[in-house]
Amino acid sequence: MGLKIKFNLVMLAAFIVGLALAAAYSWRVAEETARSEVEQLASVMLEEANAVRHYTDAQIGPLLAEQNQLHFLPQTIPFYAAETTMRALGEKFPDYGYKEAALNPTNPADQATEWEAGMIDAFRRNPTLTSLTITRGSPTGPILSIARPVRITDKDCLGCHATPQMAPAAMVDLYGAKNGFGWELGAVQGAQIVSVPMQVPLAHARQQLLTQVGGLAVVFAVMLVMLNLLLHYVVVRPIRRMSLLAEEVSTGRTGLPEFDANGKDEIASLAASFNRMRRSVEGAMRLLET
Repeated sequence: MGLKIKFNLVMLAAFIVGLALAAAYSWRVAEETARSEVEQLASVMLEEANAVRHYTDAQIGPLLAEQNQLHFLPQTIPFYAAETTMRALGEKFPDYGYKEAALNPTNPADQATEWEAGMIDAFRRNPTLTSLTITRGSPTGPILSIARPVRITDKDCLGCHATPQMAPAAMVDLYGAKNGFGWELGAVQGAQIVSVPMQVPLAHARQQLLTQVGGLAVVFAVMLVMLNLLLHYVVVRPIRRMSLLAEEVSTGRTGLPEFDANGKDEIASLAASFNRMRRSVEGAMRLLET
C-alpha cells in the first residue's frame, strides 16, 4: 500500500469521525433553536389569548350584563371568547391550537382529553408549578404544547360553578345542571393549553444541517486535493526519484547526476545525505577496481 493511499485513508477516517461529531453537535443546537422558536411562538399565542380574556372581562361583560341575566350569552365569558378567537387561527393552520381544558367544564366542548388531563393533574400535584411543556406525536409530526394552570382565585367564579342552584338560571338552561359545578376556591380546575407544530422548524433545522454538512464535505474535498498535490510534489515524487537512483547505484552504475538537494526541509536534507552516500559508494567501488 502506497504512502498516498495510507495518507488518504487516514484523512478520510479523520474526516468521517469529525463530520459525525460536528453533525451531532450541529443537530443538537439546531433542534434546541427550533424548540426555542416554537416555545416563543406558543408564549405569544398564550398572551394573545389572555389579552382577549381581559378585554372580554373588562369591556364586553359589563356591557352585556343586563342582557346576560335574561338570556345567557357565552360571548361574555372570557374563556369562551379566547377559545372562539383562537379557533379562527386553527381553521387556517390546523395544527395550531388553543384550548382551555377542564376536568369538569360547563361546556362539554372544553372537556379535557387524556393527555390534557395529565397536564392538569400535574398542576394539581405541584401547586408551585406555573407552566408545563410537553412534546407529543401526531400524524403530521411532533407538536409542542405549553400549558398554564387555570386556578380559581376569584370568589365571583363560584357564583356560576359552585352549585346549580347558585348559578344563573339562563346558564343552567343552556348547559344543564350536570357539568361545571363543585368547583372550589384556590383549586386548579383546568389549564390553558397552546399547541404549536414543530414540523416546519425541524424541517428548517434539518435543511440547515444538510447545508452545513455539505459545506464541510466540499471544504474537506478541496483540502484533500491540495494536500495530495503537496504530498505528491514535495514528498512522493522526490522519494521515487531517489529510489530510482539508489537502484541504479546498487547495480554498479557510476557517473550518475547528483540528486537536486535545494531547499532546507527534510526532503532536501535526505537528498543531501543520499548524494553523500552515493559518492561514498562510487569511491569505494573505484578503490575495489584498482
